[in-house]
Amino acid sequence: MSKINFKRALEGLKNHFPYLGIRYAVFLSFTITAVLAITLTALTIYLRFSHQIEETVQNENRNLVEQAKLSLNTYLRDMIGVSDALYYNIIKNNELEADEIDDKFELIYNTYSSYIDKLVVFSSEGEILTSAPAASLSKDADVTSEEWFLKAKEKPENFHFFNPRVERVFAGTDYSYDWVVYLSSSVEITKEKDTEQGVLLIVLKYNGISQLFENIRLSNDGYVYLMDDRGNIIYHPYQQLLASGIKEENNLELADYKDGNYEDKLFDEERSVIINTVGYTGWRVVGIVSTKDLVTVGVDNVLFLLIVLLLLLEMLILVNTYITNKITYPIKRLEESLKGLEEYGNKREIFIGGYYEVRSLGISIQNMVDRLKQLTEEIVEEHVEKQKSELNALQAQINPHFLYNTLDIIVWMIEQEEYEGAVRAVTALGRFFRISISKGKNIITVANELEHVENYLLIQEYRYKDKFKYRISVDKEVMNMSTIKLAVQPLVENAIYHSMDYMDGDGLINIRAFIKDGRVNIAVEDNGMGMTEETVTELLKSGPKSSKGSGIGLRNVHERIKLYFGEEYGVAIESKPDHGTCITLVFPAIPYGELEENNSWEK
Repeated sequence: MSKINFKRALEGLKNHFPYLGIRYAVFLSFTITAVLAITLTALTIYLRFSHQIEETVQNENRNLVEQAKLSLNTYLRDMIGVSDALYYNIIKNNELEADEIDDKFELIYNTYSSYIDKLVVFSSEGEILTSAPAASLSKDADVTSEEWFLKAKEKPENFHFFNPRVERVFAGTDYSYDWVVYLSSSVEITKEKDTEQGVLLIVLKYNGISQLFENIRLSNDGYVYLMDDRGNIIYHPYQQLLASGIKEENNLELADYKDGNYEDKLFDEERSVIINTVGYTGWRVVGIVSTKDLVTVGVDNVLFLLIVLLLLLEMLILVNTYITNKITYPIKRLEESLKGLEEYGNKREIFIGGYYEVRSLGISIQNMVDRLKQLTEEIVEEHVEKQKSELNALQAQINPHFLYNTLDIIVWMIEQEEYEGAVRAVTALGRFFRISISKGKNIITVANELEHVENYLLIQEYRYKDKFKYRISVDKEVMNMSTIKLAVQPLVENAIYHSMDYMDGDGLINIRAFIKDGRVNIAVEDNGMGMTEETVTELLKSGPKSSKGSGIGLRNVHERIKLYFGEEYGVAIESKPDHGTCITLVFPAIPYGELEENNSWEK
């Protein structure tokens, strides 16, 4: 089968495959699609859940601020309860000078000593009537001018809490710098049968309030602080940094805000602010969370999603590689078998396997290749048969001039009463035609072919009397070898008409047949004028030009040998001017009967 035809077929098949390898096309398609799907899913999850996470964090922060408020409310309510217990159970309707009053004060103090620094009852003139533990005023103290004292007298129906301060009212605290919170209220003091307005002062320890906030931490670096209704800070976890000016708060601005959540900005820092007002006091619990901290929470989730995405992507690549190989391996095998067709021709089978579609494609291609092979062989066979027919028809033609000249010689011999020569000529002519016809066969033995040549030479001897002689030497092993009919006679004809025609009796045609290297060689040598290289080339290229001979040219013989035996066989010519010519037929040594009449040796 012709490689050119296979190449054309393969070019048509390759158009069905993309320029990029299908394996990589499938792999990239699956991977890109899956990555996009995972990315969109991750983005959707992130956008949805990051908002939920942010809301959850905000709610958690609000709950923590609310918890701080409730804890402070509970603390203040407990302290108010202590004030009520002191007033209604001890002070009211009782003489404060009695010893049992002091004992009761001492008992309550001991009960709440973790939160309370002092319990003191003042008269309307600012004198200490009773206290627990025992206390005395500092020498510079003027109780009646203190805000907590004045408020209690002005609004006896209320309880009054005051911002933290350093304790300076009572003696013995000049160098302690204790921070305290004052809780004052108006009380009715009984003196014998009279009553007067006094003031109950509960000195609260500052750490009782600070401990409520110290353990409260909002998300990441968020914090909670306490301020009064005018924005003055009561408690702050960074109190010392605020006092030294290293840290600042916009607490005075936040004093105007109502309870709720706000987005605030301080020194280009975006913050989320939560405000809750505490009952009884008007104090406000403030929660501060940096927006970047909330973003950090989002970034953590993004990193988590990214890690999950990378893990999914790695798993996807492994699964995708397996699936892609599973799908494309049969296609790869099919492609390799197609490439093999181009290299090995019809000796290579098309791969058929894999999934249904690939198997169907392989079967279709195999059928197409088989059909192409069949059509190509039919075309080649038809071409060979046509060429054989043309060459055989050509070699079957006998030049009329040769026949006329031979008959003229016979008639002349009869007229000259050379009957014996005429009989020999007629006999030679008959044998010549018998072998030329050969019952329509194109393959004969070397012996028959040389016999045909010998008859031809007998006839030509009568025409060219005394101009040349001939000699035929044949190895016995060659006699039964196969050859094509009328292969040697054109060589002899060429020697006679191109060489012997110009000789004067000393011409010699030597015919030798032998086997060399598994090939039959039939050489026709003459001692004539020889030929130039141009003439030799012309003999093999052109058809018969002479009107003297049988009309079968060397080119015809050369092409017939190649057609029957292969391209490496044919006619070889060696000739030099004035040195004679040697024309050799070369074809394989095939015993007669082994070469089919209608088939070439290559097939």
